[in-house]
Amino acid sequence: MGEQAVTGAGGAPAPEKTPDATGDDAAAAGTDPTPTGPASAGMTADGQPAAPADVSGAGMSADAAPAGAAPAAPAGGEAATRTADITAGPGGVMTDEVGVVTGELTLRTEHAGGTVTVRVQYKDADEWYAVTGGSAPLADPAGLDAVHTIAVGLLNRPEG
Repeated sequence: MGEQAVTGAGGAPAPEKTPDATGDDAAAAGTDPTPTGPASAGMTADGQPAAPADVSGAGMSADAAPAGAAPAAPAGGEAATRTADITAGPGGVMTDEVGVVTGELTLRTEHAGGTVTVRVQYKDADEWYAVTGGSAPLADPAGLDAVHTIAVGLLNRPEG
């Protein structure tokens, strides 16, 4: 990590401990003083550009979309969806159509027409209800997994 300023009296940097913005202090510690890459917060350690990283186990990617990971809207204008079984916490989940629903639910997050919508249903029921406040613009369908993960995290309360 970077150096931190050491303060002297009154909060001013102590002259002998002022951080070295050029990296010469680090070079004096036994490394080559010649910079070998960008001197920015580009998150590189060896001066080489960062390679795209697949973190698909976390449901995410960094600068790269693994094959099949980004949910594209299916042909015919159908919504791309994600579902999960959840248990509503105390007070349940507020819906636009019927008010509060409680107990064992199925949560569905769908993306269609540039909008993401979160819906719930009683587990194994036929009717779906829109979660109050659960609709927002989402231009890129690749964000569907992240929105779904957040919705599940907020609404699933199996311990009460």
